[in-house]
Amino acid sequence: MTNIHRLSGIVDVDGLQYEWELRSEPQWSESEGWKGVTIALLRKHTQRGAMLEFPPPKRLMKGMPRGRLQISDAVVIRGIQAALQAGWEPTSRGKPMVFMVDADGN
Repeated sequence: MTNIHRLSGIVDVDGLQYEWELRSEPQWSESEGWKGVTIALLRKHTQRGAMLEFPPPKRLMKGMPRGRLQISDAVVIRGIQAALQAGWEPTSRGKPMVFMVDADGN
């Protein structure tokens, strides 16, 4: 069962466990306008994390109320897969890599 109202969790991708945590909710910036959700990722027992930056929800861009934040395991898993395909190497050392993903986590 998918739990969609959590702020952190653990998901399994290709037999490996990844921890995720909500770092920031959608917010307004005077210089950049609406910014979307940011999720931090870390594969268990590794050093290099990643950050997934999502675009702001369309409802905010249209001036509608914020609504309830929804992060599902499926979105996190797709984001992890996209980050891995884009070059994230969790076992390497260094600063967390930042990836812009679409609203579906790709």
